[in-house]
Amino acid sequence: MAITINIYYCGEHGNARKFAEEMVSSGVVSDIRAEDGNIRYEYFFPMDDRETVLLIDSWRDQHSIDVHHTSPMMAQIIQLREKYDLHMRVERYVSDEAGVPEADKGFIKE
Repeated sequence: MAITINIYYCGEHGNARKFAEEMVSSGVVSDIRAEDGNIRYEYFFPMDDRETVLLIDSWRDQHSIDVHHTSPMMAQIIQLREKYDLHMRVERYVSDEAGVPEADKGFIKE
């Protein structure tokens, strides 16, 4: 049962994008991706909102998230969020182990 957390980082004056860029350039992102249990850690930029960055953060299970939250990377993330004065909106999803229903597969081009 994978857990995916969508985090919308919102700021002003391009700060959300600067935050994501510094997360990557500082190596924090690669360190998080190397953590046991991390499935995905990737930033996206909404086309209609230049002041928001979406992070898709997926983990194997809650235990992996709990371990990540006690890691040294969390202090770095919090410091950078404060540096760029970002606010967050969070959505949490648990994977459907059954996969894509047959009725939906006709709409997916692989």
